[in-house]
Amino acid sequence: MSKEFDLGALLAERGAERYELHGKYLNHQLPRMLRTLGFDKVYERGQGAYFWDADGHDYLDMLAGFGVMGLGRHHPVVRKALHDVLDADLADLTRFDCQPLPGLLAEKLLTHSPHLDRVFFGNSGTEAVETALKFARYATGRPRVLYCDHAFHGLTTGSLSVNGESGFRDGFAPLLPDTAVPLGDLDALARELKKDDVAALVVEPVQGKGVHEAPPGYLRAAQELLHRHKALLIADEVQTGLGRTGDFYAYQHEDGVEPDLVCVAKALSGGYVPVGATLGKDWIFKKVYSSMDRVLVHSASFGSNAQAMAAGLAVLSVMENDQIVANARATGELLRSKLAALVDTYELLADVRGRGLMIGIEFGRPKSLKLRSRWTMLQAARKGLFAQMVVVPLLQRHRILTQVSGDHLEVIKLIPPLIVGEREVDRFVEAFTAVMDDAHSGGGLMWDFSKTLVKQAVANR
Repeated sequence: MSKEFDLGALLAERGAERYELHGKYLNHQLPRMLRTLGFDKVYERGQGAYFWDADGHDYLDMLAGFGVMGLGRHHPVVRKALHDVLDADLADLTRFDCQPLPGLLAEKLLTHSPHLDRVFFGNSGTEAVETALKFARYATGRPRVLYCDHAFHGLTTGSLSVNGESGFRDGFAPLLPDTAVPLGDLDALARELKKDDVAALVVEPVQGKGVHEAPPGYLRAAQELLHRHKALLIADEVQTGLGRTGDFYAYQHEDGVEPDLVCVAKALSGGYVPVGATLGKDWIFKKVYSSMDRVLVHSASFGSNAQAMAAGLAVLSVMENDQIVANARATGELLRSKLAALVDTYELLADVRGRGLMIGIEFGRPKSLKLRSRWTMLQAARKGLFAQMVVVPLLQRHRILTQVSGDHLEVIKLIPPLIVGEREVDRFVEAFTAVMDDAHSGGGLMWDFSKTLVKQAVANR
């Protein structure tokens, strides 16, 4: 008889080796980066919008696992659903039957997507995008997909082909024959559509990198152009979907927008089981799955597994019962308005933008000579270092986890769990104000830390 596996004992015995194990067996640059920034914390547990370390100190999570933890960590309803589905001993993933949970989750998702008809379940956001790319190409019979500058749609080869950040693409060519257009530029879109080889435009209604929103009217006008040229509109709602921007989908902020394909993931998982979904119109699915011979022409080994489906159903139940979308809208407006009120106070603070609980805080060149010289020093070493200078003391001094919104950007992105409220808003604004006061004092620990960042940036060149 094999020895009983004891996860708790294993973690108690080896948990302290976490950074060494990662450096030896996984991505060795991650622990190096975390130690450089002083982010090499040891979090013992998480609940809701908070982590706790071994000393019992709480940390406010304004990152939500890059948006995965929409309901926060270990939501009791999602947790119970997973216990229930494990205890049910379902005959899951037989591959040759139709289990009820995938159909029930698809039905529930589609109630929030009235113009869409069918769902494909995969395992991640990038897989949801890959599905949309394949379906669009097959349904239209065309090879090329357009995407927007600075877009992020995932890191597998197909989704990387529509990734607008060269830092992710470099060294992985050849990619698919896709073309970037500026977000909001209808003339550029029209020029590409005239070539009659475009299958679709894939777009984030609010871009994750930099938190840039599509201009008013753009999505509807783009949709009309695309349909006129027999091409499709794909809305990537992997990060913006399920309430993040104060509506169920971000494209719903604009009347008349009805994408042909919609990609969701992240928050649908409840933070437990990876899941992605591609929603689409009936005619697209029927064209892809046009005969019994093509029944498995696109599939995923773990797609539609019972644990993921149960988590998704529980998430949507909580969203409806607890009015999570309305909370994201109201709390986001409160947070954004309080931060926007600081723009006139701090010359290093250039802009506050976003929708719901997806907010970008942008920093810019100051006017005063002393601050300007230090800003210039950081920019010469590497653009984005000032934003990193803000992120570090927010964690180190105020125990608030945030992120820089993208490489070479002076933007911090806030995407907290959608359950946060006034308490968390006040804590963040108070901490951010203290960090800005220090940055504008002309001295202090922030500028001392900048020397470390400059040295690191120069060493990496």
